[in-house]
Amino acid sequence: MRSLTFVIGTGRSGSTALSRILNAHPDVLSLNEYMASVGDAAFPEGALSGAEFWEALFRPAPHFERMIRSGLPLPEFLYTRRPGRYSAQATGIPALSLMVLPHLTDDPDGLLDELGAEAVRWPGRTAAEHHRALFGLLCGRFGRTAVVERSGYSTGWAPGLREAFPDARFVHMFRDGPDCALSMSRHPGYRTILLLREIKERAGIDSFSELTPEHVRALPAELSPLLDDRFDPALVRDRDLPLRRFGTLWSELVTDGTEFLGRLPADRRTTLAYEDLLAKPADELTRLAEFVGVDPEPGWLLTASETLDHTRRGSARSLPADELAELAESCAAGMRVLRERPFR
Repeated sequence: MRSLTFVIGTGRSGSTALSRILNAHPDVLSLNEYMASVGDAAFPEGALSGAEFWEALFRPAPHFERMIRSGLPLPEFLYTRRPGRYSAQATGIPALSLMVLPHLTDDPDGLLDELGAEAVRWPGRTAAEHHRALFGLLCGRFGRTAVVERSGYSTGWAPGLREAFPDARFVHMFRDGPDCALSMSRHPGYRTILLLREIKERAGIDSFSELTPEHVRALPAELSPLLDDRFDPALVRDRDLPLRRFGTLWSELVTDGTEFLGRLPADRRTTLAYEDLLAKPADELTRLAEFVGVDPEPGWLLTASETLDHTRRGSARSLPADELAELAESCAAGMRVLRERPFR
């Protein structure tokens, strides 16, 4: 493994397409939604045995399991499209299997077995060292040299990733505010995020670890079931959530990402605007490949350019004028931050 790069951002910004494009490069190991899959639980303090580390990657993610059991799977859940031996209803789907491994292979169960047999024998070391070893193992397995991890809704993880991997590079990917916020409003994951944020605000807590039975009993009937093992998906799909709330969320995440990037050395950071990727795919992908540390191969550039979907650009302009104006106002703070950033 020659280099490690994290693509951070709001999500709903073309970053899933970017993971597919990077996965097609013969030298890039594309880790799709790795951080979203394993989360903070895979980065405990202190030393871990190989078996303890593997358990953190194998253990199903409870919030994703609840969504699947409730009939609200996310489009990013690749394993549920072609299920194997695991299911949310019976065994639980291993965290690494839900989105990461199906992105790399048509046999995620086989790859999971292969990785687990190796990882459980590893010596005790820090979580970051174990993750690096896993990345190296996957690079060897697929003949890749550069690792690029990309998760949606990932700006909150960036400081911790910088601490765990001080030599890593970071790409901040973003999209036009109103277009991105509109996409968020139609996505069950982001609708759930807003509702869970509302629960924390009503309960007056910063983390769900602080939630008490008294907090839950005080919640409105349309919110408290979201904390159950199963809930009615209509509580998420049909809830009236104003577009401006998604615009505010987008502004917050873009500001966080921009401020984080501004604290990095210039050679460890770059940005990627979805609109620039659509307008100049060969130029932007060449720049990205060089930043990641691989050659921008002509065949890869041509194929990648042909796979980009241009129909999503300007989607917010289809809104009624008053709704678009309100949405643009809620995105104004984030748009200003992007315009004023002193770096590319």
